[in-house]
Amino acid sequence: MSGIRIDGLVKQWGDMRAVDEVSFSVGEGTLTVLLGPSGCGKSTILRLIAGLESADGGRVRIGGDDVTRLDPARRRVSMVFQSYALFPHLDVRENILFGLKVRRVDASEREARLVEAAKMVGLESLLHRKPAQLSGGQRQRVALARTIVSKQPVCLMDEPLSNLDAKLRAEMRDEIHRLQRELNLTMLYVTHDQIEAMSMADQVVLLRDGRIEQIGEPAWLYEHPQSEFAAQFLGTPPMNVLPLSSIDATVAGADGAAKLGVRPEKLRLADTGLPVEVAAVDYMGAETVLRLVHRGRALMARVEGRTHVAPGDTLHVAWDPADVHLFDERGRRVRDRKA
Repeated sequence: MSGIRIDGLVKQWGDMRAVDEVSFSVGEGTLTVLLGPSGCGKSTILRLIAGLESADGGRVRIGGDDVTRLDPARRRVSMVFQSYALFPHLDVRENILFGLKVRRVDASEREARLVEAAKMVGLESLLHRKPAQLSGGQRQRVALARTIVSKQPVCLMDEPLSNLDAKLRAEMRDEIHRLQRELNLTMLYVTHDQIEAMSMADQVVLLRDGRIEQIGEPAWLYEHPQSEFAAQFLGTPPMNVLPLSSIDATVAGADGAAKLGVRPEKLRLADTGLPVEVAAVDYMGAETVLRLVHRGRALMARVEGRTHVAPGDTLHVAWDPADVHLFDERGRRVRDRKA
């Protein structure tokens, strides 16, 4: 068994609680993403699970065993760091095998694992190079190979792709997801990148200021954000959220609501509706993002292909009632309803 269960985890830095009573579970063989802005506590949670930091409260269980006070080497986890954490004086082969040698794994077993891992991540021809002779993507593959040869059932990843360019990030996302499924790893993956979360995760734990904002499958978080923060953190461009008092529109079933949210792709250009002025037009090829203004408040619309509107134009946007999200004064979601 390799599932992870976190109960009431706390980490205090002086007067600040970096992790504040966090609880969640990671199913065996699944990929959970800890998502949130810088400083929300996601990397600290990962380090607490790995044993690199000591918890001030709560419990960490792996495979049903309480490992909260256990030495990191005995927790049955591997970890991939943002910096790759490779030894510069060792070649790729020795970097991959280092952990196995420390654990005194038999030489023939080490060699078999090396061959298997190098083949899985495409490093067969690079085993005698030093890290300085590798690209960023190749260094990340070495870190992945080191995880594979460890044969630990739990893998923790701390923003492993943040140093790569956009094209390489997309390739490595696919590679990591493939390896996670192929090896049936229980993976906990830290990122601030919503694209990584939406494309890879079985479950997303969205964090804010050391606390959990919302947990669920990526599609559920996107379609049913439980707060204004969740609504605007997930989605590019972010959801438009406007005070109900500022818009010239009637919203049914809005009792208790103070704000209205609509995703940019749910706005459509119309003959009637909300009057707006076009501030900017961003043509992206397959779509165009319109930056709009209504009564001094900014909002965005995504439309397919090209559009002939230009900055300075005045027009109307509309939406379907079912696509509206309502939030109260505190930014919490008002019950699901037709609006």
